Amino acid sequence: MMAHREDLKDGLEAYVLGKARLARQAAAKLAAQSAEDKDEALRWMADALWDERRAILAANERDVEAALRGGSSPERADRLQLSEGRVEAMVEGLHQVSQLPCPIGDILEQRTLQNGLRLERCRVPIGVLAIIYESRPNVTVDASGLAIKTGNAVVLRGGSEALGSNRAIVAALHAGLRRSPVSEDVVQLVESVERHSVDVLLRARGLVQLAIPRGGAGLIRHVVDTATVPVIETGVGNCHIYVDRDANPDMALSILLNAKTSRPSVCNAAETLLVDAAIAQKWLPMALRGLAATGVEVRGCEQTLAIAASDEGSGCAAADGPMEAVRQPRICAATESDYETEFLGLTLAVKVVDDVRAALSHIERYGTQHSEAIVTENEKTAEYFLSHVDAAVVYHNASTRFTDGFEFGFGAEIGISTQKLHARGPMGMEQLTSYQYRVRGTGQVRV
Repeated sequence: MMAHREDLKDGLEAYVLGKARLARQAAAKLAAQSAEDKDEALRWMADALWDERRAILAANERDVEAALRGGSSPERADRLQLSEGRVEAMVEGLHQVSQLPCPIGDILEQRTLQNGLRLERCRVPIGVLAIIYESRPNVTVDASGLAIKTGNAVVLRGGSEALGSNRAIVAALHAGLRRSPVSEDVVQLVESVERHSVDVLLRARGLVQLAIPRGGAGLIRHVVDTATVPVIETGVGNCHIYVDRDANPDMALSILLNAKTSRPSVCNAAETLLVDAAIAQKWLPMALRGLAATGVEVRGCEQTLAIAASDEGSGCAAADGPMEAVRQPRICAATESDYETEFLGLTLAVKVVDDVRAALSHIERYGTQHSEAIVTENEKTAEYFLSHVDAAVVYHNASTRFTDGFEFGFGAEIGISTQKLHARGPMGMEQLTSYQYRVRGTGQVRV
């Protein structure tokens, strides 16, 4: 039995490394191809994706049904689910990427040294990217498109819950690539759902140049702890909205509801609301009613609970007809873990804080360096917040939901980095490149 397990393990390693070798060979060829070849490949991929949308949606429907039968939450199922509109957005993303300037070959720096050598620093591809991700099938398309545009090959290892969707998507992408100048081997899908297949990729030094995890905290931690290849750590999003004493009340409510409810299952959704004590008594009841009207459950601090009870007792939230259902928000006492949690659903932690400094202290303790926002009309307070908060993306009077490569004009994104080395925030094309020094001489030798 032990020998049988070892044989299976050896076979799995050979399978995964075989995928990585094919990608490595394809990456070497792709690096020498023109920007026009790569853009043509992206357009063919987009066309094939749209042509095969019915097969993709059928496979995705089976994945979603299986996930729900297996006990997945509606929020997790939303991250998995595709629609014709979401497929159309993936197609549009590929077209947008194809229309953007290619960064490969860009001269980042050039100068002539005292000895006459001409020094250039230019962008080059990284090589083979291993993308380890959960649930979201759109990552399959975004990662493939950005990798090819930047001259990289990609090895995809998605979650078991999306295997059917990913197979159908990659089949469509390969069909498009077969009609293009670019080899279909630049996109490899690891279909094994064994966890060991992830570890093989993460240790494939010499074949994989960079690993990028996209998923929950457990996946990201496993990748960071296991990998012997370089890793870009992408983001768990415990994002905060801080409503300052000088905030416009209506703007603050609009931003809060958008950040929490427009798509609660994604990493740029708000998970904690911080409210300045100076306006909490007046503004927070309105916010709690707005959250209740959109189905959000609140986990509140003692002051939040007291304000909610006072508001209910005053009757100021009462209304006739349908609004009566919103008079009493779903609210319970927050625990320490609530402020640490990325809910990825219609649950929000709320805390009343003394001022902007207290808000920053809370974020420093519980934040994940993803996206943070302040709502205020006081420019001085806003600048203090923006310059002191530690996050990849910081907002003044805007929703955290804009932390997205598509929204930032990158066409798509390969992830949102929460680290500070090499890449930070939404990662587009530039973050998938390295650089090379090219030195041109006239016969110089070192003495």
